[in-house]
Amino acid sequence: MNEPKQIFGLPVPLIWGYIAIAMFMAGDGFEAAFLSKYLTDIGFSQTQSSLTFTVYGLLVAVAAWCSGVVAEIITPQKAMCFGFLNWSAMHILFMVFGIGFHNYPLMLLFYGIRGLGYPLFLYSFVILIVQNVPKSKVSTAMGLFWAAYSIGFGVIGGFLPGIVNPIIGEYHTLWMSLAWVIAGGIIASIALRHAKADRSKANLPFKEKTKELSRAVTILFSNKHVFMSAVVRIANTTPIFGFAVIMPWLLVGKTVNDHGLGFSKSEWQYIWTVFMFVTIFTNVMWGILGEYIGWLRQARWFGCVGGALACSLFYYIPIIFGHNLMLTMIPAVIFGITVAAFVPMTAVFATLEPNHKGAAISIYNLSAGLSNFVGPGIAALMVPLFGIIGAVWTYIILYLIAATLTLFIKVEQPRPGTVTISEVEPIIIESELHS
Repeated sequence: MNEPKQIFGLPVPLIWGYIAIAMFMAGDGFEAAFLSKYLTDIGFSQTQSSLTFTVYGLLVAVAAWCSGVVAEIITPQKAMCFGFLNWSAMHILFMVFGIGFHNYPLMLLFYGIRGLGYPLFLYSFVILIVQNVPKSKVSTAMGLFWAAYSIGFGVIGGFLPGIVNPIIGEYHTLWMSLAWVIAGGIIASIALRHAKADRSKANLPFKEKTKELSRAVTILFSNKHVFMSAVVRIANTTPIFGFAVIMPWLLVGKTVNDHGLGFSKSEWQYIWTVFMFVTIFTNVMWGILGEYIGWLRQARWFGCVGGALACSLFYYIPIIFGHNLMLTMIPAVIFGITVAAFVPMTAVFATLEPNHKGAAISIYNLSAGLSNFVGPGIAALMVPLFGIIGAVWTYIILYLIAATLTLFIKVEQPRPGTVTISEVEPIIIESELHS
């Protein structure tokens, strides 16, 4: 069988795979900046809205943790197909029986199960990259992967709804997201058939298949530094998923404890898009600077302390200055800078467990997925009790706790130039914005 043609040193099927990722994640990202507000607009309470995102985030975390193993056992292409079909089917059921019939239990059920879809589609493609790209090219390949993710989920998924929502409304925009996901799924299904897949683990006994998966849990208790690093990684993106829930309430809507500040839904989506757009570049920047500043020093001061400052500005600038779109863009830009400063945490996890890097990276993925759960969970718990300001200050305190933990994590960081990217395992080249 002939080797697939290459472009820029990458197999052509993978190039189409990047396009599929961008389109799929664009559809998945359509709802990020407006769904929480839309659910309260159609009669559900803020607690119900927050709980919906919390359940969704929990299942995203489970799928993120298992996706690598599933992809290796059944091949990445089949795992991506399952993720695509799950997302599409559950979204239709969510729209028809959940929102369409205004049935909260069914909405919670179908939206939650849909959370299994995108991690399987997204992270299985990472396994396919590792199986098809030489180590010398993995850095470039993963850079393109996270660029495709950010362009889809953050830029297209954030910007386009701001344009179409005023025209066709949120309900029809949610249906439009399905078209993007289907397009991405079809492209992946056709193009990636020609990509090589490692089938060696498909024939392993079940006991051996589960052994490393179980280590991805026990390692949390056998290595305290991995445990502390997991808390830091959870803190990294927790405010992102929390702010996606609470900021529309603060800027656009009205609640018992907080008042809408006059922003339109489109303006909030533009703010969200600016934040996501900035991260495309800052992930690359911090990846380079971390080698010189120090992995944990960078995460501590620029990620944790800087993130705490960004959270406070995101709340207090619009509170103080009111409906001022340009001023509110400032904390969005700052947040986009600080949240990416955690990029070196991928290398920290792998270095802490050099003999079990796969298990360590599984904990990294689990921690990243848990932030999908913790962010809305904090909103669901704190907003009814203390208002939006209570949730914001919880995110700030979480960042400060993470900053303190970085003082106790002991990791041997190689000096710049003493180790190549390929020697640190290609699988760890990851962005910090992946759930």
